[in-house]
Amino acid sequence: MEEELEGYFLDDGTWVNPALVPKPSLCVMCKYDEDKKEEVLCMLTRTDQQDEDDFKCCSYKMKVF
Repeated sequence: MEEELEGYFLDDGTWVNPALVPKPSLCVMCKYDEDKKEEVLCMLTRTDQQDEDDFKCCSYKMKVF
């Protein structure tokens, strides 16, 4: 019996371990950081850009302290 994986997958079907996807400092300063409603979009954005030199996020909003 095959085990079904849940979570995030690349276009080629490769499973992505969220714990291994780096979180750029921009994400830590974002008001959506740790917002469960935005979690999927944020993870997909980080996964898509993890090998890029510059991280860009169109959803970024500065966290108010």
